Parts: sequence; C-alpha cells; structure tokens
Amino acid sequence: MNGAEALIRSLVNAGVDTCFANPGTSEMHLVQAIDGVPAMHPVLCLFEGVCTGAADGYARMRGTPAATLLHLGAGLANGVANLHNARRAATPIVNLVGDHGIHHVPYDAPLTADIEGIAAPVSAWVRTARTAEGLAGDGLDAVIAALTPRPDPAGNIATLIIPADCAWGESRPGIARPLPARRQPCDPAAIPAAAAGLGPHSVLLLDGNALSAAGLAAAGRIAAHTGCRVFTVTFPARVECGPGVYPAARLPYFPEQIIEILGGVKQLVLVGAEPPVSFFAYRQLPSYLVPDGCTVVRLNHRHEDGAGALSALAAEVGAIAAAPDTSAPRPALPNGPLNTRSVSQIMAALAPDDSIVATDSGGGGAAYPVMQRSVRATFLSLTGGSIGQGGPVAVGAALACPDRQTFALLGDGGAMYTNQFLWTAAREGLNLITVIFSNRSYGILDVEYRRLGINDVGARAASLFDLSRPDLDWVALAAAQGVPGRRAETCEAFAAALRDALAAGGPHLIEARVA
Repeated sequence: MNGAEALIRSLVNAGVDTCFANPGTSEMHLVQAIDGVPAMHPVLCLFEGVCTGAADGYARMRGTPAATLLHLGAGLANGVANLHNARRAATPIVNLVGDHGIHHVPYDAPLTADIEGIAAPVSAWVRTARTAEGLAGDGLDAVIAALTPRPDPAGNIATLIIPADCAWGESRPGIARPLPARRQPCDPAAIPAAAAGLGPHSVLLLDGNALSAAGLAAAGRIAAHTGCRVFTVTFPARVECGPGVYPAARLPYFPEQIIEILGGVKQLVLVGAEPPVSFFAYRQLPSYLVPDGCTVVRLNHRHEDGAGALSALAAEVGAIAAAPDTSAPRPALPNGPLNTRSVSQIMAALAPDDSIVATDSGGGGAAYPVMQRSVRATFLSLTGGSIGQGGPVAVGAALACPDRQTFALLGDGGAMYTNQFLWTAAREGLNLITVIFSNRSYGILDVEYRRLGINDVGARAASLFDLSRPDLDWVALAAAQGVPGRRAETCEAFAAALRDALAAGGPHLIEARVA
C-alpha cells in the first residue's frame, strides 16, 4: 500500500466518503487510490470553486466533512472564495492539495507556490505531509481538526498538503482514533445571566444549530412567554422553516434598517451569533450596530449547542407552552409579468415539502419570507458574501440528500462565477432545479451606487453594473452542459416550467426574466 491509498482508506474509515475533485499531475496517485477504494465517491467539478462550494453544501446537510482534491497552490487559490464562505458557515471540510515532491520543490518549477500561505486565511488547521508512512495519520488528524468545535471566526476547514513522493511512497494503514463531538454544551452560568431581565425590550439573535426546528421551537416558547423578539442573523448557514416551525425574522441587510429594528432594545442575547455589524463601511453610519445602553449577553458560541441552550433558557424562565401556530396556507399562483416577488410566490405555491433551497446574490433570498410559513424547507444562504456560492452549495446538498428536492435560486451575475456547477449536476443526475433571476444586471451594485446620493448614473458607471450587450442565454448555457432549460417571462410560463421540472426529476434550469 502506498501513502495515497493509506490516506484514502483512513478518510473513509473516519466517515469522509465523498470527494469533490479537480485533480492534476501531482494528484495522480491519489486518483489511483480513489479508484481502488470503492467506498470513496469521487465527484468531478470543472472549477475548483465548485469543488469547495459543493463540499460546503454537502457538509451543511450531512454534518460530516466532505473532501476536496485540488491541484497545487493554483487550484487551491481558485477555490478560496467559497472556502471563505464555508469558513464563515463553520462547515467541516478536508482539503487535499497536491504538491511537488519534496526533492522537487527547490527547483521552483512553474506551479511551485506557497500553498500553506494560500491555505492559512481560510483554514483552521494546515499541515504539509512529510512522509508516506505518516500520511494516513495526517489524514485522520485533518478529519479530527475539521470536526473539532472552534469559536468563531476560526471555522472548521482543515487543509492537508500532500507532496507527490508522500503519495507514491510505501505506507501502511492508519490507526483509528475517536472523533470529537460536533457540539458542546454552553456554560451553565450563561443561562441565568441570559434569563435576567428577559422581556419585551430584549432580542434573541440566533445562529448555528439554534436555527434547527428544535432550537426555533424553544425560541418561540421564550418569545411567547416573555414578549422578547427573535431574529436570525442576516445570512445563516442553515435554517429550517415551514408549518410548525417558529418563524423567526431575519435581520435585514442594510445597517440603517438594523439600527431601526434594534432601537430601544435594552438586552441582546447572542445565541450562537455575533453582535451585528454593518456588512460594509458607510459614511456617517456606525459599523457596530448594537444600540447605546444595550446589554449584550452571550448564551452560547456557534460551536456550542444552541438548541440545547435555548431549551434550558426556556425552562429557566418557565416558558412551557408552545408559541402560537403561525402557519399559512400555500399562496395562490399570481398572474402576469414576472418579478422577484411573483417568482417567490410561485415557489411557495409549488415547491414540495422538505425541499432544500440554496440561495446566493440576487432575488433568491426573497423567497425565504414568502415560503417561511407555508413550505417545510431547509434554506442554505450566502454566509461570507463571496458570490458564486449558491449553485455549488446546491450540488453538494443534492448529493448529500438525494431523496429531497433541491433548488438553487440564483442571480444571473453571481451564477456566472461558478456556472460549471450545472455540468456536475448533469453528470451526477442530481435532483436539482436551478432558477436564475435574470435581470441582466448586478442589481445590488446599482442600489449601492445610488446610496452614495447619486440619482443620475453615468453611462460608464452604469456599464459596470449592466449584464446586457450581449444578454446571457441561460437556456443555451445550461443545454451546453447537459441540463434542460426553459425561459419564462410570465407567471404562467414560470409555473408551467416549474411543474414540468418537478414532474420530470433530475437537473433542470428555469431562466426567470424579471423586471
């Protein structure tokens, strides 16, 4: 057995059985090892950002790490944007990055790079293997590092760099070791501290597994009993919703909206969340958005058991009765031209229960409040602000949960960053429907530009937000990658396309031409 085979067997024995790969020459022994270990499922992605985003979506749904296989420093660098998002989501990922043989590095061949330096900003753990005999143990250490609970903002990404001679050298199987539990209980002293003063002028701010159905139910009991308000962070990694799930509102995006919502709040209880800050710096607006005079109390960190902490807090304040049921029926299908709101209404009317919905930039986020009370679903959102995440995350989620319908709700600009996810969806036959909110623009940039106080946008500035001339043909782009697609400009056409895609199964794309 060589080092590569010992590594792959060690990963499989530790529960890592899926590898999103874009390999090169330095990884050929690892490819051979994957071929020889049937329990490891290899998934080819045509761009490294799809590999890393798909590993993120897979692990968000499974709770266990996926692996990536990347080619040297250049391949890792191509995947960094979605590793940034995964770090913000605290997603466990094991990156396997090939390197030149140890003896070859001093010659500074063209692909030589500082791989550890590239990995460090997005990794909680980085190691370069030194021997073939130790490679299986290095792999197990990487899995343990990815599963070890860590306070924000370290994340849970482990990057193992594998020189080619460590992969081809003679080795032996690794020795199994226990894996860490993914969640730790919160500090018991935090429970009475959070309970003190909890009332109508308090807010619970939720993230992490506090956004599970059990965590939200406990938060709803607390809100009904004390009169406090409950919010999720603006971009949660994963949140459950639907009939019977307490409908916590999301904090909005712009800082002045958060300032307005939190005005008059005297106590902010952080349940796996961090204090709210502005996404960007703006003139004459604060970065730190907690109001003056507000006491901030931390119930738990994100790596701790937020659902358990909320249950204990509910017991502490005597919140036994369930919150009132705020479920809503499916909305009626709208008519007429498409816009972001009507697409969201149609999704809420037709999406099957237990769907998975991955969003990115663009109109996809608008579907959450429309679907929240009427469709049982899991929403996966853009955690780190680096667009191009939604499609790859949907691929990983669909692989992790093949019995559930998965949707990717994407803006046209963001989807172009990683449109290669469509090819992987076709290759794997994934139950994934992609909806492109096609407005032919980087809409958020136009909004931000006007926030400067500019009402008349000049032609050259407007050209940097405009995705026309030529228009992107998403139906043709999908077809070229093996995914059937349709274009819709009316509510009736979109509803028909969605019904047909749901009935057919497999990957489909709908280009929703929205105003």
